[in-house]
Amino acid sequence: MSEAFILCIATLFLLAAVGTPIAFSIISGAVVYLLMAGQDVGIAGEQIIYGLYDSFVLLAVPLFIVAANIMNAGTISERLLDFCVVVVGRFKGGLGHVNVVSSLIFSGMSGSAIADAAGIGKVVINMMVKSGHYTRGYAAALTAASATIGPIIPPSIPMVLYALVSDSSIGFLFLGGVVPGLLMAATLMVMNATICHRRGFAADHAPPLSQLPRATLRAFPALLLPVILLYGIYGGVTTPTEAAAVAAAYALLISAVLYRAIKWGDLRAVMFESVRSSASVGLVIGGALILNYIVASEGIPAQLAEFLKSMDVSPLGFMIACNLLLLALGCVLDASTIILVIVPLFLATCRALGIDLVYFGVIVVVNCMIGLITPPYGVLLFVINGTTGIKLSEMIKEIWPFLLALLVALTLMVAFPQIILWLPQQFGYVPAGLMW
Repeated sequence: MSEAFILCIATLFLLAAVGTPIAFSIISGAVVYLLMAGQDVGIAGEQIIYGLYDSFVLLAVPLFIVAANIMNAGTISERLLDFCVVVVGRFKGGLGHVNVVSSLIFSGMSGSAIADAAGIGKVVINMMVKSGHYTRGYAAALTAASATIGPIIPPSIPMVLYALVSDSSIGFLFLGGVVPGLLMAATLMVMNATICHRRGFAADHAPPLSQLPRATLRAFPALLLPVILLYGIYGGVTTPTEAAAVAAAYALLISAVLYRAIKWGDLRAVMFESVRSSASVGLVIGGALILNYIVASEGIPAQLAEFLKSMDVSPLGFMIACNLLLLALGCVLDASTIILVIVPLFLATCRALGIDLVYFGVIVVVNCMIGLITPPYGVLLFVINGTTGIKLSEMIKEIWPFLLALLVALTLMVAFPQIILWLPQQFGYVPAGLMW
């Protein structure tokens, strides 16, 4: 490890510590390295241009962002909630179950935890609080926890980014997230039911089942979007990037034409917001591309792999260590930074130890999502605080049981890789290496 690399990392962390946006911190550290190493600073621009314009898969990121923002601007969220209330709202802790199920469905459209929490999450929090059965902190904490499912169920923006750095198949990564996403939803619903019984929350008043056909009909066009996406990708009709374009076009079609819930003025605001979000992600990707070039030049991944092999670390031991590190990093860094900057360091070790990269990718994304609700810096907690005004202290007080439920789900995924790999194998995927 050279002095130039040490100075690069020191610059990165120093700038980040004083509040500099992480993308600018990464780029500044990379420029310092290039200057200290006597390399042309133009390499930074070359790596960004080559990485951004040579990767067709990255187009999926802004397209999924557009689709999520269009759905939040229309009435799709409300129609999905009405459907969920009729289906699961009649059980003990019914609106809590509605919260989880609505996130599960919405996650099949947006691919973003923040879009889930800021959109449908705000509506369901109001429903839970107005019912008089749930505290504001409880409703907000459950909403934050259920929003973590968003990038696990396909489509998934973090999985697209992971595919970029690992050269894994996006299609198989998406498939690998289906069962884990359902497992996370199940653990949250069990925890919600347990808490509601212990606290004696009254049962919610749900519409009669006779209204199910009407609610299904109203929500059917929106419910069809995940089906169109998955059929397009796994039926061989579209690539994941083309499927993202279809998702954005379909969301606009049903919001503007069928539901007539979005006007041209609203669409302009949606596009501006999507551009801002996409540019933010794009800057992080650009910085990561330069840093990955530097890390590769220093030979860090190969050195790490050799070091761990010399210590005779088992695959399971390596996975446990990675989980602990990723959970800790998730408390202070966003998912994009972790996936684009930190994860590439471990890929060579995964290959050397025979750890399947699709399995590892899903585990990485789940860890990053749990980090989004881990106090005191959980990003989703701040998003909900900003959109609803609910105090962070109220949410942090209630988040711990749901955090525990998600950690149980993560532990099961680590211990039993087939939870992740079973569905991809049904579509012809052959895992690399032996698992424990």
